[in-house]
Amino acid sequence: MTGKQPEPSSTPPRTRLLVTRPAEDAEPLVRRLQALGFATAVEPMLSMVWLDGPEPDLSDVQALLFTSANGVRAYAKRTSRRDRPVHAVGDATARAARAAGFAQVDSASGDVYALADHVRHLRDPAAGTLLHVAGSKVAGDLAGLLGAAGFTLRRSVMYDAVPALTLSDDTATFLRTSALDGVLFFSPRTAASFVRLLAEAGLVDCCRTVDAFCLSPAVAEAARAYGDQGVTPWRSVRVAARPEQDALLDLLPVAG
Repeated sequence: MTGKQPEPSSTPPRTRLLVTRPAEDAEPLVRRLQALGFATAVEPMLSMVWLDGPEPDLSDVQALLFTSANGVRAYAKRTSRRDRPVHAVGDATARAARAAGFAQVDSASGDVYALADHVRHLRDPAAGTLLHVAGSKVAGDLAGLLGAAGFTLRRSVMYDAVPALTLSDDTATFLRTSALDGVLFFSPRTAASFVRLLAEAGLVDCCRTVDAFCLSPAVAEAARAYGDQGVTPWRSVRVAARPEQDALLDLLPVAG
């Protein structure tokens, strides 16, 4: 005599989202998504390499500019000095600066264009150099934008963001089995890397059941591009109203 077979669960699977941010940034985002009721997976498209170098010379510097939280982390590894005001590109970067011990921090709540405009209104070109702590690759021409207004900007490269070489087996399985509902993209570089790895793994068509959630129009453009002429067949590509994490999360469906 056979036992009674268990009845299928009536609880639908939770919406699963893939976070493509570097590990340092992914952890707090995953906690937030899980608190909202989403299932999550992490597939970092970039890994941070902190570059060795001397303590930065701040003798002529009137303010520090950070265009990512990784710039804050890299700076904090080089020096204990927190005696210059900070202008951050966005709220997450500003939070990282405050957590690192800076007392004077404000946020442009946008992209490099917003940051340049923010600095132009708050700073005097004659008061000294602006130090931009950055990675080896930067998005936008912050030096050009501020140079046109008479500022001197010195870019100090303190870290490198190394792109991922392959997709993990777990992510590939999620895609093949339609177990992934959405992917979160925060930069054109990470979106382009993800699409490239999809193509190399032969998984581009699996995007037809996946939504791409993008921080900005430039990120969305990179997520759509496939090869020289193709378009990645996402179920949808959605763009945040503002280039901020909160605005990106506003795009997400109700967790279920």
